[in-house]
Parts: sequence; structure tokens; C-alpha cells
Amino acid sequence: MPPLPVSDLKTTFGGKPVQKPAYPPLERDDIRGPCPGLNTLASHGYLPSNGVASPSQIINAVQEAFNMESGTARFVTYAAHLVDGNLVTDLLSIGGKTSKTGPNPPAPASVGGLNTHAVFEGDSSMTRADFFFGDNHSLNETLFKQFIDFSNRFGGGFYNLTVAQELRHQRVQESIATNPTFNFTAPRFFTAFAESSFPIEFFVDGRNPVRGLSIANATLFFKESKFPVDFFRAAAPTGGSLALDIFSAYPIAAGRNVNGINTYTPDPTSADFDKQCLLYSNFVTKTVVLRRNLIINLGFFFDAIENSGCTELFPYGKL
Repeated sequence: MPPLPVSDLKTTFGGKPVQKPAYPPLERDDIRGPCPGLNTLASHGYLPSNGVASPSQIINAVQEAFNMESGTARFVTYAAHLVDGNLVTDLLSIGGKTSKTGPNPPAPASVGGLNTHAVFEGDSSMTRADFFFGDNHSLNETLFKQFIDFSNRFGGGFYNLTVAQELRHQRVQESIATNPTFNFTAPRFFTAFAESSFPIEFFVDGRNPVRGLSIANATLFFKESKFPVDFFRAAAPTGGSLALDIFSAYPIAAGRNVNGINTYTPDPTSADFDKQCLLYSNFVTKTVVLRRNLIINLGFFFDAIENSGCTELFPYGKL
């Protein structure tokens, strides 16, 4: 099957993409957050334009528009929803906390949206500042200029695997040297490398055999939350396959600054690429929200990795 075009929901998939007018401008209360992919999907109608969606809407959107592999789509969506979403109304904000996700459930449940620091969102983003410095969710112009500079220096004007490896290493080292509260333990340890791989896997036109993202198209995705004209999604389902390649270029143990800047210390209790099932078990045993809804959503979370060799856990019982 040829790669499928994406322009908006009215595009005829499988044929020549239909050119549509630019996506509608944001309404006053529309929400956008730290993920340029989700922002773009909301702007083009694959997700509700207000930035609040159910897990099933997000999973369908990333598969339809980006051809994200099903297990990856379900895993990252429920990893975010379990810690940042409303498990009662089954809604998640792709940005900040909002009443649009419904009434707050009783404490200790938190419904903060993807902007919430240290659960799904984390330090050392390629284009967003660390939480310690303030705004952790809006595009940081200085960091985006660095993204462009590294693409020019290491990728000949394209963001590719080499650039991803160099820039990921650079951002970690910058956070170690400048952020006294820098935390690079799971789950952020994993999402950081996935974040670096996703632009190559999902933002590059599926017809292009060279997996490199042009600066022009990177600007559309990262700054304007907009698909390029006549864009085709990935030719085959994919998701996170380059994360380990990016990690392997500059291996680093999961850890944190323990006593101010430049005090990075490995944390042996954190999940890493050698202990990936620990990521799942930590989510299950350390995430505390409403029991019934937690059990249901943890079941969906495990479904995404059931073939990975991990053992399903039931610390809150079964329904």
C-alpha cells in the first residue's frame, strides 16, 4: 500500500492529496502543549481543536496521520493519560490543566495535562526549556535555533539520525550544567530519546527514502503546528525504533543532579534500556489514582506491551 497523504480530515487517503486552505486559527481557549505532533493533529482536525481528547481519539489520530505503530501509539498515550489525564471522564489535555477535562476527581488523583512536569513531560527537551527555568511547554526560540544549527552542522540542513544523536547529547549536557534540579530518570529517560526520534520517523514525508527533516518542514511542525503541503505519512507503521540508536551514540545512565548543577548521579532504581519492564512496573505500583478507573487504564497500558515479556501486575486487584 502506498503511503497515505495527510492534509486534513477531508483528504482522500490513498490517492493524490487534495490541497485545502490553511488550517483554521486557534480559538481563544484552544490548548496546545509540549508535543509538536499532537499540536499539529489538533490544528488539522485529527484531534479536537480545543486540545482535549480521549485516549482512543489520540491513538486513532497518531495512527491515521503519522502511521504510528499500534503498540507504540497505545503505550505512549496511556503512559500520558495515566498520570496527566482524567480517568473518570476519559479525557486528556494536550497542554495545561483545564476544566474541559471535567470535574477534578478526589485527591490524590491529578489531572494536570501534558504540561505537568516530572510525570510525562520532563527536562532536556530539544525545543522546550526545563521546568526549572519557567515555561516548559512553549517553543523556546533559543533552543529551536540550536535545533537548526545542529541540523546545518551535522545534517547538511536536515534533522537526521546523526543530528538527533548529537543534539540529544548536547541537551543532556546543558541540563546537567545549568539545571540544579535536572532529573533524567524514567519515564523521562525513555521519552527524551523517543522525542528525538519521532521527527525523523513521523515528520519526514513517507515518499522520501532519505530520512531527513528539512528546516522548512521542521519550522511548520514545531513553530506553526502545521503539516507541509502535499505531505504523506510514513509508508509503514513505525514508532520509536531509532530511540536506542540515539541512546547508543552517547550512552548515559538514568540519573539526576543530586546537589545542584554538575552533580549528575546515576540512579540504579530507575528503569533504563536494560530494565524496560521496570518502567511498566513503576507505573503500576507507584501511580495512585481512582482504583476502578486505574485498573481499567492499566489494563489498556499493559495491552500495548503484552508481547514484550513483561509480567502483568495487579496491585489494585481485578474487576
